[in-house]
Amino acid sequence: MSQTVGATRLAYSRVWHHISASTPHQTLSTIKAPPEAVTPPSLGRLASRIATILMGKHKPIWDPSTDCGDYVVVTNCAALYTTGQKKYRKTYYRHNTRPGSLQTITMDVLMDKFGGAEVLRKAVSGMLPKNRLRDKRLARLKAFEGDAHPYKQNLVRFGGKVVGTSGWEDIVKAVREADAARI
Repeated sequence: MSQTVGATRLAYSRVWHHISASTPHQTLSTIKAPPEAVTPPSLGRLASRIATILMGKHKPIWDPSTDCGDYVVVTNCAALYTTGQKKYRKTYYRHNTRPGSLQTITMDVLMDKFGGAEVLRKAVSGMLPKNRLRDKRLARLKAFEGDAHPYKQNLVRFGGKVVGTSGWEDIVKAVREADAARI
């Protein structure tokens, strides 16, 4: 007899999430009040949230050995928000195991050379578990410098409105009120 209750195919289906790196976010911001002082999510908070979605930890069927995560589309990576002097002091290292081949590059030079998407990809990569699923999970991260991206049709919608955009909460409330009135 199966131990599974419900539609498991639906639980394992992948959903596309959209995150903007430049819009202020109430829960991911380092400043909580007053509401007008809320900042965009910092690089670390943004990367940890993305890593959680890529691993599938937000789903009730999460299993560490199963790849059940979703796709994440991140826009406006050119405007990544960092606190303090990290943009100029954080150093990334590379080494090819030969003596004297250690190469360093700072975050601002890396952003100028490859863009903010590469900085975000490195941050998310560091937060994913170091196992054979890491590359598959990281491949589901789609990061873009501006607002334009080719995955607009894949994003999660509720009532025809993309989840996370302004006004989608009003549609959710209207649907819930209609369901409550019907019952």
